[in-house]
Amino acid sequence: MKLRIVSFILLVLCVLQNAPAQSAHAQSSPPNQLVIIDTDIGDDIDDAFAVGLAVQSPEFKILGVTTAFGDTTLRARLAVRYLNAVGRSDIPVVAGIETAPRTKFTQAEYAEGGDAKKIQPGSAPDFILDEIRKHPGEITLIAIGPQTNLGAAIDKDPATFGKLKRIVMMGGSVYKGYKGPEPEPEWNVLCDIPAAQKVFSSGVPLYVMPLDATILKLDEADRTKLFGYGSSLTKQIEGLYREWGQPTPTLFDPMAVGYAVDPALCPTTPLHIVVDDKGFTRPEPGGSNAQVCLKANTQVFWPFVLGRLESPVRSGAVLKP
Repeated sequence: MKLRIVSFILLVLCVLQNAPAQSAHAQSSPPNQLVIIDTDIGDDIDDAFAVGLAVQSPEFKILGVTTAFGDTTLRARLAVRYLNAVGRSDIPVVAGIETAPRTKFTQAEYAEGGDAKKIQPGSAPDFILDEIRKHPGEITLIAIGPQTNLGAAIDKDPATFGKLKRIVMMGGSVYKGYKGPEPEPEWNVLCDIPAAQKVFSSGVPLYVMPLDATILKLDEADRTKLFGYGSSLTKQIEGLYREWGQPTPTLFDPMAVGYAVDPALCPTTPLHIVVDDKGFTRPEPGGSNAQVCLKANTQVFWPFVLGRLESPVRSGAVLKP
C-alpha cells in the first residue's frame, strides 16, 4: 500500500514539473504568415526591436530580411550577426540597393562583426520578386525603412509585385508630425519619395502605421526590465541600444510588425493617401488605397511587445529558457 502511495506522489510531482513545458507546447501554433522584412537596421534602434519582435512571433515564417538605404551591405552584415546570435541563421539576409548615406550608421561597430559571406547573393528587389513568384498572394511584406527596394521591384516587374498579399509599413505623417499636431514629411518616405509614390499607387493592399500612431517611447523602467531578462535576444538588443547611444528609444517600427500579428494593436481607417513631391502623405478625396492607423492602442501594444521580447518562444518553436 505504501509503495502505491509513493508511486502516486512521484507521478503527480512529475506531471507538475512538466506542466509549464506542456502548456507552452499546447499554446504554440505553426506559422501561418509568410513574411519578408525590409529594414534600414543600424541607424535608429527601433529596427532592432522590430526584427526581434518578428523572430519572437510564432505566427510568422520569415522568408528573408532585406536591407534598405545607405550602406545596405553593412546593414546586411548587422542582420546576419543579429540573427545568428539569436539562433535564426536559417533566415536569408539579402542586401538592397545602396544609396548615398544621409545619417550616421550608429551601430556600425556591431555590424562589422557580421560575416559578409553569410549574406545571400543577389539583390533585394530580385529576392522579393522571386519569393512572390513562389508564393503568389501569400506574402506579407513588412516595410520598416525607405522603400527603395520596393520601388525597384515595382519598376522591374509590377505584375509580380502586385501579387503580394499585403504591405504593412511604418511610414508617413497624416495629421501629426514628430513634435506636434502638424503633419510633416516622415523619414522613410522622405528618403525616397519616388519609391513611396510607386508603392502607394501599386494596388497592393497597404496597412500604414504613420507617425500619428508610432511615436511610442520605451521608458526607463521597461528598458531596465527588458534588458534584465538576459536572453540571447535581449542581450543583442541591449548591445545595439548601447551603441546607438541615446537614452529613450521610440519604437516606431515594432508597430508595423505587431500589427501584422494582431490588428487590435492599431485599429485602421480607410483613406486615400497621396505622396506629394515634398514627401507629405496627404489624405485626399477618393477611394481608399490604404488602411491607416491614426492612434495606437497602447494598452495592448506595450504588454504585447514586452511580453514577446521577454519570452523564450520564437518562430513557432518553444525553446528552453
